Amino acid sequence: MATENTIGRRTLLKGALASGLATPFLARQAFASSGEIKVFSWGGYIQPNMIEAFEKKTGTTVNLSTYGSNEEANSKLRAAGGEGFDLIFPSVDNRPDYDDGNLLQEIDESRIDTDQVQTALWRNSLRLGASHRGKRYLVPFNWGTEGITYDSSVHDFEPGQVSYGDLWKDGLDGQVAVRQKSVLIAIALYLDATGELPSDRGMDLYKSEADTRRIFDACVDFAAKHKKNIGAYWNNATEATGVFTDAGCTIGQTWDTTGIRLHIDVDPKWRYAVPKEGGLGWMDTVGIPSGAENVDGAYEFINFLLSPEIGAMHANNTGYNTAAAGATKYLSEANREAFDFAYPEGAIDNLWWWPVFTPWFSEVRQEYVEKLTNA
Repeated sequence: MATENTIGRRTLLKGALASGLATPFLARQAFASSGEIKVFSWGGYIQPNMIEAFEKKTGTTVNLSTYGSNEEANSKLRAAGGEGFDLIFPSVDNRPDYDDGNLLQEIDESRIDTDQVQTALWRNSLRLGASHRGKRYLVPFNWGTEGITYDSSVHDFEPGQVSYGDLWKDGLDGQVAVRQKSVLIAIALYLDATGELPSDRGMDLYKSEADTRRIFDACVDFAAKHKKNIGAYWNNATEATGVFTDAGCTIGQTWDTTGIRLHIDVDPKWRYAVPKEGGLGWMDTVGIPSGAENVDGAYEFINFLLSPEIGAMHANNTGYNTAAAGATKYLSEANREAFDFAYPEGAIDNLWWWPVFTPWFSEVRQEYVEKLTNA
């Protein structure tokens, strides 16, 4: 990655977009907006083909700024008192970070074309963090998972049988790549599945600070015993790709887009699959900052992004999964095949969705990230 705030987790990736994809959408959709909307997004989410399509139809200029982490997005919006941007894309479980200072405004659901949003995501987003005190503040935009990326010329897994435990087997000295703050969750899921450390599929991490520490203590101890396997840590999308292409790792825990883009753009030997214990599911959303100046333009852009064609454009660009209903038929063949491989039957129902953070969780987790790093 060049810099974390210019490309970030959802890095700018080579698109697999079919030509003319936006044409049907633009032909039947009418906008009356003009001027400018200021968009603050994960790097790589809003790519040039999407901006060009929106600007061509509406006459509204998209002024795009990007970030590389939820912490960076929240920090910049907080420093500006909720001003300076018309749209922002928080991960749904991070919404509580925006409550202090009222950094987001309530979503007027009558201005959202909810028929364009996958029903399950629209509904589940509320329990995952999109609402506060009975009011919606975030709209689903996309979703993805952390699972296992691996070199299929080195590792041979039956469909649906890859496990987080495969990262810690003997004979993998220096070949495993992980991100510290999420590998702790994966270890908890693995130890729960084996019965070594029951934790209600990791959900006990969120019961109390004492439970968080109890489980993370065991996870760090487990990782320390197998630390010779770890060849590299990663913290953003470019690093996640580099650990395989440059650092010699053959298997690792990554975001789905890492393995999918390696498979499509670099070498078919790279594959991505969610583990049988459950992929770590995340949902990113779009919200309107409290100090937004072009609210009308913000709602136009949200509905534009959630159209089937533009949702598929985003998915083809990045390898992530759009919240737009009906987008599947517009996906490229390569992306559709990669999705089917990553999520065999039952895998989506078995996802482990990041819950809303409890007050102590982030701070305690960071403490254990440092313990893992220094183990």
